[in-house]
Amino acid sequence: MEKDTEGEPKKDAEPNKSKGKAGEIDGDTLALQRLKALGHRMVEEIELGESPAFETVVRSKGNVIFDEEGGFLRLGQKRERRRFLNLSQSKIFMQTLAVAAKTKKFIEEDLHTSIRGLYYQLKFTMGEDLDENLFDEQSESNALIEDLEAALGVKREDLHLTTDRKGVMAGPIVIKDHFAGEDVYIDGRKQGRSGWAIPSDVDNDMEIVELDANYVLVVEKDAMWQRLNEDRFWQKEKAILITPKGQSSRGVRRLIRKLADRGLPIIVFTDSDAWGWYIYWTIKTGSMNLAYLGRDFSVPEAKFVGVTMSDIEEYDFLKKLTIKAKEVDVKRAKDMLNYPWIKKHPEWVHELKLVLKTKKKLEQDALQGPRLTFVGDYLREKIHEKKFLP
Repeated sequence: MEKDTEGEPKKDAEPNKSKGKAGEIDGDTLALQRLKALGHRMVEEIELGESPAFETVVRSKGNVIFDEEGGFLRLGQKRERRRFLNLSQSKIFMQTLAVAAKTKKFIEEDLHTSIRGLYYQLKFTMGEDLDENLFDEQSESNALIEDLEAALGVKREDLHLTTDRKGVMAGPIVIKDHFAGEDVYIDGRKQGRSGWAIPSDVDNDMEIVELDANYVLVVEKDAMWQRLNEDRFWQKEKAILITPKGQSSRGVRRLIRKLADRGLPIIVFTDSDAWGWYIYWTIKTGSMNLAYLGRDFSVPEAKFVGVTMSDIEEYDFLKKLTIKAKEVDVKRAKDMLNYPWIKKHPEWVHELKLVLKTKKKLEQDALQGPRLTFVGDYLREKIHEKKFLP
């Protein structure tokens, strides 16, 4: 593929806008505009006798950079171009346009499907005498969806593509969801023991209409979220209580970003192990595989409340409840000490060196040792006294 590493990103690669502010348009309208512009541009190239081309940002690890000023991972300036009249590029060029055409149709019809549904829509026979699929594996179409996101500066949710719901929320918030032709109001204070299942798209046709919270608490594990929900922690603290149920989905990360944009502090509560650290830093700086979405899916202002290795000294009972660190935990701690965005924080360097020294780790569930409700006391104390890691 031809690659051009010079020049500024094109205008149609600007980040998308969320609906709700004057002068801004909703994401799917913007996506439709940019899909049409892509098609018009290719028609013009054909009329000029040129080979139509599709250009996107290179999404490889080598083009991922850490934005020091913004505090998140994003893509650099390297770009790649696919031309129709190039034997090695013609198939992927055609596949890209097929994905673009289908998503344009979904937006115009105001219908949504999963990325799996798109794959089956595209998996057709190319002519009566050819027994060849446009796509052999879903991984092929998935990659091209991401190419379109990067090239057009939109999210796949704006292209009316959904993923499985993963994540739950409760708290003093009301959301208006315009769905299937009617407005549905979701009150986060009235979701019972189950909470509100966070969808993959929290932007289009969805609006926060009431918010009366002091902060957002993101809890790694669903079981711990249920413990805090039963204690009505969100009511006592006037907090938005979210669990991503492990690693955060796109919908959860986007919702956290939207709440941060409303001025709420974002506080993250995970295990003190390789997985918990990864969950936190993915929320804070974003991830390499979604670096093309930049700040829209990262929260640099997030703070880590625990659990920390230092808690073992502060809360004596935890000395009995540590677990031997696995090799992956030790390796991750060593790796993290080399990340420039982590090693600049002496607090994190201290915590990671404690892991290497003691070869121990600590789960958030251990805070239920003295009594089930102790975890709420622990969180209130640390949050009110601002005992955070950056």
